[in-house]
Order: sequence, then C-alpha cells, then structure tokens
Amino acid sequence: MAPAADREGYWGPTTSTLDWCEENYSVTWYIAEFWNTVSNLIMIIPPMFGAVQSVRDGLEKRYIASYLALTVVGMGSWCFHMTLKYEMQLLDELPMIYSCCIFVYCMNFRKKVPPIIGITTQFHAWWHILTGLGSYLHILFSLYTRTLYLRYRPKVKFLFGIWPVILFEPLRKH
Repeated sequence: MAPAADREGYWGPTTSTLDWCEENYSVTWYIAEFWNTVSNLIMIIPPMFGAVQSVRDGLEKRYIASYLALTVVGMGSWCFHMTLKYEMQLLDELPMIYSCCIFVYCMNFRKKVPPIIGITTQFHAWWHILTGLGSYLHILFSLYTRTLYLRYRPKVKFLFGIWPVILFEPLRKH
C-alpha cells in the first residue's frame, strides 16, 4: 500500500486494485507514481529501436512482434503508474500475458528439447522465482539496515554457501 500522505492528483481518485509503495503525486500533479512511471522508458524506447532495426535487417516478423509487444507492455505500465486507474491497470497486466505468448513462440524448439532445458521457457514460473528472490533480498536488506541502526550487530551469512540469511551477534554489555 502507498503511504498515508498520498494526495489526489490530476487523474482523480485511485481505482486500481494495486497502489505501489511510492507516494502518489509527490513529484508532479500529473503523474501518480513518478518513478514507477518513468522507469518504464526502458521497456519503450530500446524495443522501438530494436523493432526498427529488425525491419531494416529483414529479420523474422516474430522478433519485430516481440519488440513491439515489449513496447506495448512498457506503455501500458506507463499509463497504469501515471494514473492508478483500473482500466490502465488492465492495459498494464494484459499485454504482459500476451507478450509472453509471443516470446514463447519465438522459442519454436521448446517441444523438441529435453524437459530440463524446456523449463527455461516457463516464464511465469521464472517470474515467481525472481520476484520471490527479489522480495526476500529486499526484506533482508531492510532488516540488515534497520538492525544495524538499532546496534544489533547483524551479519550476513550464506547457508550452503549460496542462500543469504541475517544472523545477530549478541549485544555487548558495557
């Protein structure tokens, strides 16, 4: 949920089912979540150049479609974060689903490879894994910085040499 200090802006009250943690309309009255909005430029500008380059190079249409699909995802996400309206939320979420279909289509060999390799094309499963990992690491970072501030003496350790956890050294008595 967004901070309680949020205010109503140009687009009116929020109607989306999600309101991210960025304070609404804090940078400009015209954009609800400024940083979540402008960060979508990475999904708009480079794919547009990629689509143009693919046309110039005479590449298969599937790659042009992939670039354009990513552009549509970025534009939908831009509109959603700019307005926080339910209709724009759909414009954000639905293109993600459809573009994944295009991305998987670009991988025609999927049925011909061993199952252990085919798992790499399971994009939604990867989304779960990477989102879960990112969220876990965010919690660890927040816990580490907070407990460091509180003088708990946190230490990052790695279980089995790969999985980070936070452990605390006992507080020293003066």
